[in-house]
Parts: sequence; structure tokens; C-alpha cells
Amino acid sequence: MSNSSLVSYTKISPNRTSPRNHEVDRITPHCVVGQCSVETVGNIFAPTSRQASSNYGIGADGRIGMYCEEKDRSWCSSSGANDHRAITIECASDTTAPYAMNSKVYNALIDLCVDICKRYDKTKLLWLVDKEKTLAYKPQKDEMIITVHRWFANKSCPGDWLFNRLGELATAVTQRLGGAGGSSNTPSTTKPSTGAGNALYRVRKSWSDNKSQKGAFKSLDNAKAAADNNPGYSVFDSNGKVVYTPGGTTTSFKPYMVRVTTGELNIRKGAGTNYAITGAIRDRGVYTIVEEAHGEGATLWGKLKSGAGWISLDFTMKL
Repeated sequence: MSNSSLVSYTKISPNRTSPRNHEVDRITPHCVVGQCSVETVGNIFAPTSRQASSNYGIGADGRIGMYCEEKDRSWCSSSGANDHRAITIECASDTTAPYAMNSKVYNALIDLCVDICKRYDKTKLLWLVDKEKTLAYKPQKDEMIITVHRWFANKSCPGDWLFNRLGELATAVTQRLGGAGGSSNTPSTTKPSTGAGNALYRVRKSWSDNKSQKGAFKSLDNAKAAADNNPGYSVFDSNGKVVYTPGGTTTSFKPYMVRVTTGELNIRKGAGTNYAITGAIRDRGVYTIVEEAHGEGATLWGKLKSGAGWISLDFTMKL
């Protein structure tokens, strides 16, 4: 196993398991919860008392540091099973939710993911959104998958800012790798697709909030009953689309205003990170939402009155 040539700083942590016991087929990005430099992250992982490390770190200036060689397992995701097969990356971020990362960090993360995939002969990076689906999936030889820390511990890591962009990240990396069709969220598999009878309906507050899940049901009627008994919950199909919300059809939508709470919010052609970016909001201004929709990469999407497109409402405050 080689290491990334993008590294500009190295400080190997004693907190590691050498060698790892599984081939690399995952990438797990984390948020540092601090606008740190690569040197600071290295100092954090240096003491044995810390009992933590990562393979790489990206500083607030976009530089990349290495703290655990790829041949070794880092102690990063609260799961030995995940860390033995994942390249873990700590990314400088804000100290408060949604733990936003600046463009230098995000672009460096894309570069590093591309570099990792190339060295392991992968042409696709996949973000499957759902924990159970991801952990049960066996990647093909040309596939790398994304996992997240919050699946293995009671943490918000990698923060909602990055979590809601993981589909976008996977697409950007896959396109640069020349993956077939640039598709990052549909696994390439020779197995036949499962029929409708094998689909599961999940009852959650939102698709991205998998911790709120009340159950997964083969029967839509049983899923509806569970949602009826849990106010604020909806039924989602296996693609994350809302198929039932108790009383959801009786309320007529009324336009409302929101204030953007992040420094840069992408505007998309449709409601989901699978749609193309058509612009961005950078003024933290007030905007009118004329339509809502559920879609990939966010709890809820809102359509701008101007007609410019759709924005993630996770980064807005309703007025």
C-alpha cells in the first residue's frame, strides 16, 4: 500500500494498529470541529493518552497531513471493523453545527479521494446514504464506498454540512476517475435488481436522520401504521422518497421566507444533490420559498421564488 503524494506534512501517531487486516474499500471523512492546521491535528494525535488518530488530515488552508500510513489502521471511527478497511480523513471545520468546511478544505478532500481511488484502481466512489445498505454492500473491484462516523457512535461527525454533500462529493470524484456515466450513487453490480416485494419501507423523521428510525417494514400498511403512531414521522421508500406522511396531504402549502445561515449555499436545478449546481448564495440573505420537496442529500429542499432553482433548507432559518 502506498501513501498519497499530496501530503505536505507528516507526523505519525503512535495510536494505530499495524498492519490493517482488510483491504481498503472505504473512505471515511470526518470533521475536526476546529479550523485547525495539519500541524495542530498532528499534535492532537501525538500523545498515546489520546487513543485516536486518522490516516490523513486536511487543514483550514487546504494542506494535507498524514498521521497514519495507509498500510496501518487508524483509530478514528469508533469501529475497528470500519477503520481496518477505510482510509480516514479529518477535515478542518467550524466548531458549531453544521460544522461547515471552507472551499479549500472541500476541494482538497475531493483531490485526496481521487488520489486514493486511483491508487487502489477504483473508478467509482459510492455514497449509498443508508447505513444498513452500505454496511451490507460488497463493493465491486472498481468501487470504493463512503462511510461516516455517526453510524458507529453517538456523534454528529462528519457534521451535516459535509454529510449533506457526500452525494456531490462522490459524483465529483467518480467523474474525475472516469467512472461509467459519472454515477456515484448507483452500485455497479451483476446481480439482478430486487423486486418490489423485497423493498423495505423505513419510518423516520427525515431520510437523513437514520437514528430516528422506528423500523423497516416489507408491508407499506405496517409502515403507515407505525408513522401514524409516531407524530412527526414519515414513511420513506428504499430511495429515500417520502411515500406517506400522516395528514400530509391535507395541508396546503404557503410560501414563506428563510434566512441563509451558511456562507455558501449551492442552488441546484432540482431538489437533490444529484441535480446540477446552477449557482450559489453567498450573502446570508433572505429568500422566499414557494415549494418544498424531499430529495437526496438534505432533510428538505426549497424552491426559490426567483426561479433560480432549489436550495437545501438545512442551511436556512425560517422567518
